Amino acid sequence: MTHRALKPALALVIALSALPPARATAQAAPPKLEKLGDVVDEQVAAHKDASASQERIDKIDDETQAMLVKFIQAKAETESINAYADQLAIQIQSQTEEIESIQKQLVEVETFSRDVLPTMQRMLENLGQFVELDVPFLLDERRKRVVGLQEIMNRADVTISEKFRRILEAYQIEMEFGRTIEAYEGRLGSGEDARTVQFLRVGRVSLMYQTLDGKETGYWDADQKTWAVDDGYRHAFIEGLRVAKKLGAPDLLVVPVPAPKEARS
Repeated sequence: MTHRALKPALALVIALSALPPARATAQAAPPKLEKLGDVVDEQVAAHKDASASQERIDKIDDETQAMLVKFIQAKAETESINAYADQLAIQIQSQTEEIESIQKQLVEVETFSRDVLPTMQRMLENLGQFVELDVPFLLDERRKRVVGLQEIMNRADVTISEKFRRILEAYQIEMEFGRTIEAYEGRLGSGEDARTVQFLRVGRVSLMYQTLDGKETGYWDADQKTWAVDDGYRHAFIEGLRVAKKLGAPDLLVVPVPAPKEARS
């Protein structure tokens, strides 16, 4: 080999000697791996952040849903309360009108009371006089009814309408006496002469009596205002007694009747 041929070879050796050894090249790789690890760490951190963000979003969504439910419930309750309040307002208005009506009626009742009480008192007085002047049947019962009405008239705990109803009821009872036939036992006379007899009332037309042994028959003489004995009505009394006790069919009865009087103007 010539000197000229050695120069290229020497240059190659020098060039190869300038290259880094193979181990040095292999040791230069870790910086790239370190960068890849950083990227992975960043991805993991980002994933954690994303997960945390999603959890916060889910929590906020749950809270929002809960608030929405509460809002809907509160709205429904508000609507129900408003409807109830409207209904109460209608009832209050109705009650207010009713109170006003009652107050007006109270004023009218007070005026009516001043006008009707004297009329009721006169009606009661007339009823008492009528009982005393009428045919003397069931006197104790009828007098007690009048006395009871007089006591009610003085009571403040009995309403005017109830007092008026009781008086009308008494008048109705007296009217019924004029359309019925009745038999009952009672006392005739007074003192030592008083005795128990059977009475027969034919409306207000006639009032007859008969002793319990049937030996004496008589009637009330409306003209003389006294009792008169007349056994001629004994059979008529027995027939009337059967009709009054519903033991026989109604029939024509012969009874003592006051003589008609001329009407006076």
